[in-house]
Amino acid sequence: MANRYLLGFDVGSSSVKASLVDAESGQCAASAFFPEKEAPIMAVKAGWAEQDPNSWWEYAKLSLQKIMADTGAKGDDIVAIGISYQMHGLVCVDKNQQVLRPSIIWCDSRAVPYGEKAFSELGADQCLGHLLNSPGNFTASKLAWVKENEPELFEKIDKIMLPGDYLAMRLSGVVNTTVSGLSEGMLWDFKENRPAKFLLDYYGFPESVIADIVPTFSVQSTVSRAAAEELGLKEGTPISYRGGDQPNNALSLNVFNPGEIASTAGTSGVVYGVLGDVNYDPKSRVNTFAHVNHQADQTRLGVLLCINGTGILNAWVHRNITPDISYAEMNDLAATVPIGSEGVTVIPFGNGAERVLENKEVGCSINGLNFNKHNKAHIVRAAQEGIVFSFCYGMEIMQQMGMELNKIHAGKANMFLSPLFRDTLAGVSGATIELYETDGSVGAAKGAGMGCGLYKDNNEAFATLKKLAVIEPDEKNREAYRCAYAAWKEQLGKL
Repeated sequence: MANRYLLGFDVGSSSVKASLVDAESGQCAASAFFPEKEAPIMAVKAGWAEQDPNSWWEYAKLSLQKIMADTGAKGDDIVAIGISYQMHGLVCVDKNQQVLRPSIIWCDSRAVPYGEKAFSELGADQCLGHLLNSPGNFTASKLAWVKENEPELFEKIDKIMLPGDYLAMRLSGVVNTTVSGLSEGMLWDFKENRPAKFLLDYYGFPESVIADIVPTFSVQSTVSRAAAEELGLKEGTPISYRGGDQPNNALSLNVFNPGEIASTAGTSGVVYGVLGDVNYDPKSRVNTFAHVNHQADQTRLGVLLCINGTGILNAWVHRNITPDISYAEMNDLAATVPIGSEGVTVIPFGNGAERVLENKEVGCSINGLNFNKHNKAHIVRAAQEGIVFSFCYGMEIMQQMGMELNKIHAGKANMFLSPLFRDTLAGVSGATIELYETDGSVGAAKGAGMGCGLYKDNNEAFATLKKLAVIEPDEKNREAYRCAYAAWKEQLGKL
């Protein structure tokens, strides 16, 4: 009997990854990504970032060919398809589903003035009360830039999409989107439970540019004959899940319920927690979106904290202070210094303006150095502690919104490979940390299994999720962690 597989795609800005997950065992059978070097990002002007959506299709096709060849799978073996994607991008197509311009992707900052003007003129209460965020640099504001600067092109737009919607369209020939996707574009009104008409009217967008809305977990469309022939898939295969990369990362870690947290700590760091009530931060220091399982009668919001200066600081320390040793040896070196780094503090915000600081750019600074007492081990430890403390600073905002922080789910990667980082985060936050082996494309595949009805719920879908480690808060050193965090916050306050 042939294996049955779930197919997951993860459309990132550096590559597109595809994974085949065995539908019965829940184990990943094969994964591949293209291109093998980072995909190009076009920056015609400073602060711009664009990609050709057609390249995502080509990368998806190459990734799929590789995993089908590696497993010997046939199109008939694939039960359903799920899609994860880089958030906040803008794809514009005409009535013939032809792309009108390169996609303005998540890290493009040209729309900031448009979002800020909307926030000012519509008012904070209106925007935060209905959208849960400032229009900021999100998809709606990017479309406002197109309308003003490329009016002839704007007139040709039939539908706007997010990157995941585009890949689904290429697979199926059908244009649709989700509430979760619209919310990340600032196009969903949480009070009215419908597309945000007041923002569409403000920007002068016709409501017709919004694609049909389908449930996140459902047979949203099926593979078309043309796509089946091009990709070697079976016509009619259901496309039954899509989610933005951060909500999907949470799904991949089986984070669905209020009080559950998903975290990543790569170049930048993310803490993504699920909230059970409609709420927002009045200073808009964290973003709030509809989580993948949000419904009108079941509030599930994803509160997203992003810290720019995370792994990038640790890499800088390694490169400039401990270049002759490995990361593991650097972690061992840091562990020779007591909690609090004997008075040395590092403020880690050296990678641009930080949303959590109300978009202030305070930079990175090393404080409290005593040339007669401190050495590089103190700086290494203080840097990791500073990263943790920045996480905890943002998590306090999430707690003020009513979120409980009991358990943090994370992949065993990047900063979470450091025992010192993990112990400090558990010690300061008081949360238990659970480390898992998973990734976004595997999560998307399992999401597809939920959407097509193969799995009855998330617990069945993620029953085989491999837990690698559990880190409990160190109650014995809780006071030492608390004092170190308080000293760090005092130093931040001076800046």
